[in-house]
Amino acid sequence: MVKLNLRRFILAAALTATAALALVASAARPAAAAVACESECSEPNPNPSPTYSPSPYPSPTYSPSPTPTPTPAPSPSPSPYPSSSPSPYPPPPTGPTGADSSGNSIGGLANQRFNQMITNRVLGTVLLGVNEQVNCSDCISAFGSAGSFSAGIHGRKELTNNLSLLAGIAYTQYNEGGYHITSAPIGAFALRYDFTDWGSSRPFFDVGTILTPWEKARYTRNYNTSLGPVTVTGSTNASNYAVYGRAGWMSRVSPRDEVAASIEVWQLWQRVSGYSDSAVAFNPFDANIATGTDRTSLVKIGAQWTHLFSNNIETNINGGWVQSFASHSGIVATVTGDGVVVPTMGNQGWFEYGGRLGFRVQKGWVVDLFANGTLGPQPVGNTIHGGVGLRINY
Repeated sequence: MVKLNLRRFILAAALTATAALALVASAARPAAAAVACESECSEPNPNPSPTYSPSPYPSPTYSPSPTPTPTPAPSPSPSPYPSSSPSPYPPPPTGPTGADSSGNSIGGLANQRFNQMITNRVLGTVLLGVNEQVNCSDCISAFGSAGSFSAGIHGRKELTNNLSLLAGIAYTQYNEGGYHITSAPIGAFALRYDFTDWGSSRPFFDVGTILTPWEKARYTRNYNTSLGPVTVTGSTNASNYAVYGRAGWMSRVSPRDEVAASIEVWQLWQRVSGYSDSAVAFNPFDANIATGTDRTSLVKIGAQWTHLFSNNIETNINGGWVQSFASHSGIVATVTGDGVVVPTMGNQGWFEYGGRLGFRVQKGWVVDLFANGTLGPQPVGNTIHGGVGLRINY
């Protein structure tokens, strides 16, 4: 009886548990069905939830962005490409340029004045018998030359057996490289001591001077401006002075031939009065040149040969190397736009040459053709001065 009741009790408990489990399962199914319905049914929902499935066409997002804080604009930097739009204000007017070129042209004036000193000396040496033999009889010669116009007389006079006087005077006009010299009288004289008592081969010495106390001069300078080239000329007065000493050795190698070699030392001065540019239509950078003295020293090593062909034709050739040193330009120029300009005058080297061809037309009368000149770089350059003379020996 007890066993029967226990079985009934266990059976009742099992049935009761089974019923409880069935009840819980039936309650859970409607909830799951409700969740599935929410995701699958198309019935409107009063509180729809946003759908996060991606769309093939993105919709713009309207979320507000924060208002940016204004920042000051940077200062504009210059563009490497100029703007093509015209400025409403025209540029201020500017004058021509070229003051530096005008200042540089003063160096050209210094070169002209150096050439003037050398040319004046070359013309003066003709008066001192540069184309004649060292030792000869007393003579006087009248001459005229072209290339640089010159006309005058010169000669020599034996004072003693050893001492001779060489002298001459001429009127000259010449030009070269932009300058013109007119109305220039040249005078020259020298003393020559020849050791005749030493025999046919002997030393000799000269001391002398060349004087040009007054001459009219015109100097031209050229410079460039942004509006075109400018050429302007200034007129003034000038004077030239030179002193020299010469030591040499001569030899009578035959009755018809005389050869000689020598060394010369010269000191040259040139005084030029002050002047201003002449008035021209366009000269924005004019110049005023103060009074000044140019100077230079020279050394010449030279030789010569005189030969008599038959009894009627005389020839002479001579030449030598010249070197300048201690050169100084006396120019002090005030140039508009460039201030005070003081050019330098460099040292130069060049060759000097000369020659004479004489025809004895009768005893004591000789017609001479002669030439003298220079060969070298500027400012001395290549020059030639030729002429004809009538020489009388007595």
